[in-house]
Amino acid sequence: MTEVRVRFAPSPTGMFHVGSARAALFNWAVAEQSGGRFILRIEDTDATRNRPEWTEGIISALDWIGINGTNPVFEGPYFQSANEPQHREAVAKLLADGKAYYCDCTRELLVARTGSEHKGYDGFCRDRGLTSGAVRFRTPDEGVTVVDDLVRGRVEFPNDAQEDFVIARTDGSPLYVLANAVDDITQAVTHVARGEEHLPNAVRQEMLWPALGANPPVWAHLPVIVNEQRKKLSKRRDKVALEDYRAEGYLAEAMVNYLMLLGWGPGDDREIMPWAEMVPLFKLEDVNSSNAFFDEKKLKAFNGEYIRALPLETFEERCLPYLDPSWDAETFSKLAPLAQTRLGVLSEIRQNVDFLFLDEPVFDQPSWDKAMKAGANDVLRAYLDRLDLVNWDTESLKTALEEVGTAHGLKLGKAQAPIRVAITGRTVGLPLFESIEVLGRERAQDRLRAALARLEG
Repeated sequence: MTEVRVRFAPSPTGMFHVGSARAALFNWAVAEQSGGRFILRIEDTDATRNRPEWTEGIISALDWIGINGTNPVFEGPYFQSANEPQHREAVAKLLADGKAYYCDCTRELLVARTGSEHKGYDGFCRDRGLTSGAVRFRTPDEGVTVVDDLVRGRVEFPNDAQEDFVIARTDGSPLYVLANAVDDITQAVTHVARGEEHLPNAVRQEMLWPALGANPPVWAHLPVIVNEQRKKLSKRRDKVALEDYRAEGYLAEAMVNYLMLLGWGPGDDREIMPWAEMVPLFKLEDVNSSNAFFDEKKLKAFNGEYIRALPLETFEERCLPYLDPSWDAETFSKLAPLAQTRLGVLSEIRQNVDFLFLDEPVFDQPSWDKAMKAGANDVLRAYLDRLDLVNWDTESLKTALEEVGTAHGLKLGKAQAPIRVAITGRTVGLPLFESIEVLGRERAQDRLRAALARLEG
């Protein structure tokens, strides 16, 4: 049986797109499931746009989601620029076999001949016998070219609608469509799973592979990922860089889980699934051809589930990059279990616990305006008085505020608002009385006095 060999071939021209991550994961699942190979090929032939840091970013992003050389199915990275001699040889072979020809037509000449800027190439140079110029592939005149796609089914392309496309520039440098096919053939790729936007390239590569003496691969063109407005995710409009989600505090496990469900599902009602459970179930044939909605709210909910599932010690370790190094770890640990149940992303940890470490809270003005309404000063003063005598534990602190609220005709929720803002600076956060207990009697009283002074100003 032929070894399954898939490839992921990104261009290092920008931040790593979540759509690219989804394609990489689908290919990785196929490789792991089959015991085949996953080939990482960096398509770096566009020297004007490529930058070394983008290449490093691709490798780092893949490593973050678990795609790296520690797994024996991984192969690479290879760099397309290193294969240029093979690309040029392929062009020469196609020319020698009469399957390609030179063309010296400019865009202006083509428009002048066809009378339209929108018509494709008219084949003018097919039989002129030129010995220089750009190189065009000679497409069939009749019939159809079929792309049998695992996701989209049988897709037919009438050959008379396909122009003779350019495979090499006038300086001899090969274009993507040719280089891509040659590299796939050279690296014995058996399955090509990539974004739907590459389907127009597939018909050309379906022609090129046999012309180069090879059988085309199994094709699978993955559904477009769209935003809330059902528009294709765009780096100019949407948050699409995997690096941004990583920096914000999304867990790799949650991101992998969510991306795998963009166009595929295990066939039951489960959504939260570890990678090891998804791999045996994944099939390219089960990928849906409909657009996949990237729902950031759902992703955040997934992430919260994964955060809550972490061992407490691991949670504290993963929070460290978002905390000030000077903050006392022991103090943080006292509230870490409560914080773990509330975070959607790890970066939210700072706003939940910073009040413990600041000399005075940073007031969120909308929170202040919402909580410090008429009567707030009476609640602050009454609770401040009780803190001199109350036992310093969560239940006693809560009971004291309940009594203050009752005395002022307020339920606990209403009575808490000015106290919470005075203590933490915000109207939302960790459980109030546990927070006050950890903060300590003297510091809590100082904050209530400061809030009173500001309020009565």
